[in-house]
Amino acid sequence: MKKFRVTEVFYSVQGEGQFVGVPSVFLRVFGCNFTCQGFGMPKGELSTEYLDVDPNNYNSLEELPLVKTGCDSYASWDPRFKSFTTDIEIDALVELLLKHTPTGDWITDTGQAIHLVITGGEPLLPGQQRRWPELFRLPGMENIKNVTFETNCTQLLGDNFVNFLATEAGFETTFSCSPKLSVSGEPWDIAINPEVAMDYLSIPSSNMYFKFVVADETDMAEVDNAVREYQHKGISAPTYCMPVGGCEAEYMENRSKVAEACLKRGYRYSPRLHVDLFGNNWGT
Repeated sequence: MKKFRVTEVFYSVQGEGQFVGVPSVFLRVFGCNFTCQGFGMPKGELSTEYLDVDPNNYNSLEELPLVKTGCDSYASWDPRFKSFTTDIEIDALVELLLKHTPTGDWITDTGQAIHLVITGGEPLLPGQQRRWPELFRLPGMENIKNVTFETNCTQLLGDNFVNFLATEAGFETTFSCSPKLSVSGEPWDIAINPEVAMDYLSIPSSNMYFKFVVADETDMAEVDNAVREYQHKGISAPTYCMPVGGCEAEYMENRSKVAEACLKRGYRYSPRLHVDLFGNNWGT
């Protein structure tokens, strides 16, 4: 029986991107190819804040502190926090996902569809990809209508996964692509990969949009460059910009100027609605 290494499962509103406000079950898996240590830091510097969090001082994921710099979901990829993850067999994972819906099904008694958001970490790493078709084929998943993969847009899709999405999946697939700018601390030539975006766009009946995390006009200029690079390869998709800030104070400081910069360029503004509502705690 296959197992998934899960950081957390929770029910909340989608806080970012195209489906802001939609009731969603979030499945956060463990593991990522990036660390994004540059967020919230002066340009060219990397955060070590999460390294100062001693796992031995905490008993659960919910107790871990939020960080003001670096990746705000550090416990979803840092090996030091593997003790806060759970290996869940695939049948038990379906039960857990359904348990988090309001009525134990993906369609509520009012006829509304509950979305599934698969996030991380990076949920499209090759080892993760191979597990998704088996999950969606299980009883309990047949009524699911909408699945979003929140990805950093660096992982090509395997043939088996592509075939499943193109010919078998009974749900609408959305790729919420968040390519990392230099503010993340990740290298441009790896983070901005048009070939991968084209791979996602090739899936029939799927949606894709870009979502960039920005702090200032320098970041916005990089968004312009990234969009041009994608467009040069024939890729056009809705583009959202979202304020940097995993903690409420940093987010509140940035959001107005990011919205104004979006208006100048015609980009779509994405809030961090979960920060507005819940302060971006784990499980929100």
